[in-house]
Amino acid sequence: MILERILQSLVYDPKNPLIFNSSFFLFFFAVVMLFYPFVVKKIKVRTWYLMLASLYFYYKTSGVFVLLLVITAGINYLIGFGLENSKSQGRRRLLIALSVIWNLGSLGYYKYSNFLIDTINGLFGGNLPALDIFLPVGISFFTFQTMSYTLDIFYRKLKPVNSFADFLFFVSFFPQLVAGPILRASWFIPQINKQLSLNKEQVAKALLLIFTGLVKKGVIADYISINFVDRVFDNPALYSGLENLLALYGYSLQVYCDFSGYSDIAIGLATMMGFELQPNFNSPYRASSLGDFWRRWHISLSTWLRDYLYIPLGGSRKGKVRTYVNLMITMVLGGLWHGASWNFVLWGALNGVGLCIDRFVHNIFWPRSKDKSAPPRQTPLLLKILGILFTFNFITFTRIFFRSRTFDDALTMMERIFTNLNPRLLFIWLQEYQVVAALIAIGYLLHWLPKKFKTGVEGFLQKSPVPAQAFYLAVVIWVLFQFRSADIQPFIYFQF
Repeated sequence: MILERILQSLVYDPKNPLIFNSSFFLFFFAVVMLFYPFVVKKIKVRTWYLMLASLYFYYKTSGVFVLLLVITAGINYLIGFGLENSKSQGRRRLLIALSVIWNLGSLGYYKYSNFLIDTINGLFGGNLPALDIFLPVGISFFTFQTMSYTLDIFYRKLKPVNSFADFLFFVSFFPQLVAGPILRASWFIPQINKQLSLNKEQVAKALLLIFTGLVKKGVIADYISINFVDRVFDNPALYSGLENLLALYGYSLQVYCDFSGYSDIAIGLATMMGFELQPNFNSPYRASSLGDFWRRWHISLSTWLRDYLYIPLGGSRKGKVRTYVNLMITMVLGGLWHGASWNFVLWGALNGVGLCIDRFVHNIFWPRSKDKSAPPRQTPLLLKILGILFTFNFITFTRIFFRSRTFDDALTMMERIFTNLNPRLLFIWLQEYQVVAALIAIGYLLHWLPKKFKTGVEGFLQKSPVPAQAFYLAVVIWVLFQFRSADIQPFIYFQF
C-alpha cells in the first residue's frame, strides 16, 4: 500500500502539477542535491544527470508534453547546425523561417487557438466550438529560448552547440524552466562545460535568494491574494471604491512578490548547483520613468523583445514616427505574450502609449547628448520623486486590465474607484484586514530597503556555520506553513 502511494506520487497528476512551493518539490530537490556532489566534477555525467532530472521535473508539471519540449529542442538544434553550415543566404533565411514557424506555430496552437476562435465568433457571429487544448506549462519561456538560439546563430552572434545533451539541458534546466528567467544560450551554455565549485559565499547568496523568494511568494503574495485581492477582483461590484483601489495596489505588490519571488528561488537553486542565471528584476518600483521601469521589470523578457523584435523592426534608427510605431508593436505583442485575451492586448497597448509619451517628453526636455563621452545628466530630486510616483501609479492602473477576468470587470472596478471612493472607510478596512494591511506595508517597505541591507544579510549568512544556515532555512519553511492556505497557490506566471 505504501509502495503504491510512493509510485503514484512519482507519476504526473494533472490535478497536482509539480510547483516550487510544494512538499514534493522539496523532496525532488533534496534527492537531486543528495547525489549531485558525486557528479558535479564529471562534466558529461553532470550534464546528463541534471538534464534527465529536469525532464522528469517538466514531466511532473505537464505530463506527456515533455515530448513537445524534446521535439522543439531537437528541431532547433538541427536548424542551428544548418544555419552554421549553409553558405547560401536564401537557404539560411528558409531555415530561420522554419525555426520561427515551428516555435511560434506550436506556441500559437496551444496558447492562442481558442482565443482566435472566440474572436472570429465575436466578429462574425459564428458558432465555432472551442478546442480541448491543454496549455503546456512554461511553453512561452522555452519556445522563446530555443528561438533566440537559432536567431543568434542566424545573425552570426553564436556558434551551434556540438552536443544535443548540452542543448537539451540548456532548454530544460529545471529551476527556470516553467516561469523564467528566459535563458540566453550565449550566457548559459559556456557554463555547462566548465568545472563548477560551490564556495561558502555562493551558498550564502543562494540561501538569501531562496529565503527572500519563499517569503515573497509564500507569505506576502499568497496571503494578500487569498484573503483580499482575489475576492475584490473576482467581484469588484460587491466592494467599495476604496476597497477596489486598495486591491489594485495590493495586486501590484502581489504580482511583483509572486514573480520576483519565483525568479529569486530559480536563481538561488541554480546558484546552489554552481550555475549563474542573470537577474530578472531590479527594484522596478524605484523606476523614475516608464522606460526605466521596463529595464527593471522581467528583464529577461524585456531584453528579448528589445533584441529580437524592437531592434529588428528598426528600433529608434528610422525616425521618430517609426520609433513610436515600433514601441507600440513591441508592447502590444508583449501584452499578447502574457495571455490569450484582449485584456492583455489592451494592457500592452496602454504601456506602449505610455512609453511613447515617456520618450516624447524626454526628447523635448531632456534630450540625449550627442557626445557619448559626456556624463549622464542628473535629474533634480523633486522631479525624480514625481517620476517615481507617476510611473508606479501608471503601471498599477494598467494592471486593472492585466488582472481582471473580463473587460466588464475592469470597467466595473474603474467605475467603483472613480465614483464610490470613500476615504473614511480606510480605518474600518484596516481593522478588518490587519494582517493583509501589515503584509502590504512590509512588502513595499522591503522593496525600498537599501542594497546595503541585502549585502549585510548576505554577509551575515556567509559568516554563519552550515548548521545555522540550515536552521534559518527551517525557520523560513515554518513561517511559510503558518501562512499557507489549504490549497497551494501556483505562481502567476505559470499560465504564461
